[in-house]
Amino acid sequence: MKVKLIESELARLGKVPRLNLVNSLSGYKSANLIATANSKGQTNLAIFSSVIHLGSDPALLGFILRPTTVSRHTYDNIRDTSDYTINHIHEDMIESAHQTSGKYPAGHSEFEATGLTPEPWQDHRAPFVAESKIQIGLRFEEEHLLEANRTRLIVGRILEIRFPSEIQDPDGTLDLSRAKVVTISGADTYSLPATIRRMPYVRL
Repeated sequence: MKVKLIESELARLGKVPRLNLVNSLSGYKSANLIATANSKGQTNLAIFSSVIHLGSDPALLGFILRPTTVSRHTYDNIRDTSDYTINHIHEDMIESAHQTSGKYPAGHSEFEATGLTPEPWQDHRAPFVAESKIQIGLRFEEEHLLEANRTRLIVGRILEIRFPSEIQDPDGTLDLSRAKVVTISGADTYSLPATIRRMPYVRL
């Protein structure tokens, strides 16, 4: 039997059940750590499940930032220095990565709190996460305020990519299953996907 909920019924659900339900509706999402640092060198690390591909020429990625009605250290640091890195979460990083979702004070680095290791990015303030196999260095390009819920789309230009050579296919594609990259569903459920098959490009 299928459950059917209309908008008014969804609105009457308790805050936590509604959050969990709606958060899982979009399906499996990317699991990434975004690392930043302010102009004084204070690092910050936060988990995001909203990173999206925006284009390959120029190479752009975006992510959604929650409303800035409270302090968002990731956002503050990106606007301060324009540098940030996106680091894939792998199977053996789940516990440490999830710990970054806690609300740490501005002066306390999540790298120290979780035991993850900042890896310097030459000539840039933001570090990579050393434990991550797929690392992306970006520069802030633009942002767009979404009036519907006051979230922000942050757009970054890819400046550098690091990954193990053995996970790249001859056509350039990265096989994320070989790197054991995990996904997130809902707010706290991690899954390890497996490649089923690749399909040919459709030409009509």
